[in-house]
Amino acid sequence: MSTAPEPGTRPLGIVAQARALAAGEVSARDLTERTLAAIDAAQPRLNAFRRITHEAALTAADTADRRLAQGERLPLLGVPVAIKDDTDLAGEPTAFGCPGDFPVKQSDAESVRRLRAAGAVVLGKTNTPELGQWPFTEGPAFGRTRNPWAPEHTPGGSSGGSAVAVAAGLVGGALGSDGAGSIRIPSAWSHLVGIKPQRGRISTWPDPEAFQGITVHGALARTVADAALLLTAASGSAPGDLHRP
Repeated sequence: MSTAPEPGTRPLGIVAQARALAAGEVSARDLTERTLAAIDAAQPRLNAFRRITHEAALTAADTADRRLAQGERLPLLGVPVAIKDDTDLAGEPTAFGCPGDFPVKQSDAESVRRLRAAGAVVLGKTNTPELGQWPFTEGPAFGRTRNPWAPEHTPGGSSGGSAVAVAAGLVGGALGSDGAGSIRIPSAWSHLVGIKPQRGRISTWPDPEAFQGITVHGALARTVADAALLLTAASGSAPGDLHRP
């Protein structure tokens, strides 16, 4: 049985969420609490996330509410998003789908820094197969990630956790990465808009490049407008990048 939202019942995408937050129709705290509750409820069935950063996300949401109350407006101020487990998130390990113990990262990847600069609330890290090498999302470190439209099937990979989080309506948008289809495959298999941009459009820093320049970071969302907003917010270069648009 499908566990994806029925047409017309899906939660708001990130464009609509940003507008509702700016208009005072919802608080970032309430939106983040509801999003985290949905993620927790879906995790046993879908297994989209490797790491869920409840406390950090709620702290970021409270900060966003204060900034909104002061009249500040940013493209994603207060909007919850997710990132893939190949991307550094300060205070969390980057296991890249692998089993084992990994050191906690002291700083965000450049793409995450840019999302935060745009006001986004980062909820955690989504599942990917070991080193992103397979077109399905499962592994000994975390088990199997399920397609919300047909849970007996895979969502594809390697950005399968991000695809599931978006397709199931848990988040309005998520970052993934793609070298040989890792955004495009799960987007196609989960009825999403996935964008693999040119090299350098989104920085890979602290890595000068990813997989010898084959892999890039990109956006997964339910609409073109949502994917475009997320791509724009994450885009930009760091001084050490080997590739620039």
